[in-house]
Amino acid sequence: MNQPSLNPVAHPAHPIADLGAPARTVGELRAMSFRGLARMYLPEERAFVFRLRCTDQGIVSEGRSRRYAAIALIGLATETAEDCAVALRGHTPHDPLNKLAEEVDGVTNLGDVALATWAAQALKSPHQEKFWKRLHTLASADKPQPTVEVAWSLYAACLLRHLDKDGLAPKLAARLMQGFSQKARVFPHVLGKSRAHVACFADMVYPIQSLSLYSQVYGDQAALNAASLGAATICERQGPAGQWWWHYDVRTGGVVEGYPVYAIHQDAMGPMALFALAQHGGPDYSAAIRKGLDWLWHAPEINGSLIDPRADIIWRKVARREPKKLTRYLKASASYLHPSLGVPGIDWVLPPRIIDAECRPYHLGWLLHAWPAARAAKWDRMHGAGK
Repeated sequence: MNQPSLNPVAHPAHPIADLGAPARTVGELRAMSFRGLARMYLPEERAFVFRLRCTDQGIVSEGRSRRYAAIALIGLATETAEDCAVALRGHTPHDPLNKLAEEVDGVTNLGDVALATWAAQALKSPHQEKFWKRLHTLASADKPQPTVEVAWSLYAACLLRHLDKDGLAPKLAARLMQGFSQKARVFPHVLGKSRAHVACFADMVYPIQSLSLYSQVYGDQAALNAASLGAATICERQGPAGQWWWHYDVRTGGVVEGYPVYAIHQDAMGPMALFALAQHGGPDYSAAIRKGLDWLWHAPEINGSLIDPRADIIWRKVARREPKKLTRYLKASASYLHPSLGVPGIDWVLPPRIIDAECRPYHLGWLLHAWPAARAAKWDRMHGAGK
């Protein structure tokens, strides 16, 4: 089976040929995650790369990411020492976490600190209070902040409630709920002074996850209601083949642009948010989770899967064949003029058939977080091996 190019910008003629039979169980995805993280971890630096990318010279690693390291550690926090040793090439999770602790006082990005604080609590690190102090400083700032970073901060604050002496968690939860549109049932992209009318899938899943936890820790039914409404929005608008669509109109709740569809949304971010909602008293969206996985097993856009058994990797997304972000800008501009305006014929002119051949550590970290061993085994027993 010949498929579209791996990277439409850098290698327009480089094909993926005959991906073969992909993994069909969550257990297989978990096993790939440990092996994938091992390829992304640099023990001599106690750091994770930013990504693996397929090139004409093979699969290469690029950059470093403190944020992705923290997410990988969150995912590994519930795993066995043996599996962690595989993923970290002989290290324990405390080796890269200790490096994050050494650097945290100089970090100015709220999201990076929030995730590292979360990881520190999950791993029961002695550095929890150090991370918390830095998080408190950054999260207390009175300025517009990305919704996802506030949601991560809220989750960490809930986990470290014993250190939250002046009520940071309720303040963060209030910011998320104040930004949430009850009419559209959508969280904005930025909390604070923002006129942007487009939010993304990440702006939905992280508040759903964090407000679900907050509702249980603080007994706040309003938080659970907001999380439940947000979940209803993404599930009601899920694509016919199980696609978790990418961009939403904060005024109406409608889908502005569905593509790209990301593998991480299908097997990790969508499931972990919906599992958190159900775990803390919200609706059960197992059917939507199953549909999302079905798309990953076989995406009709490419007549195949982003799971590549030859490379032993899960590729990043299915996107349109287009100049960078053209469709996104066209659809956002049209919907800005009027919510009902679209771009006719875009699926024919710019079809979603491109495989973005890269993988990042946060994908595998969130996958492990969404699917701890017991949950994955139960799911595979109940739902079989996909289509």
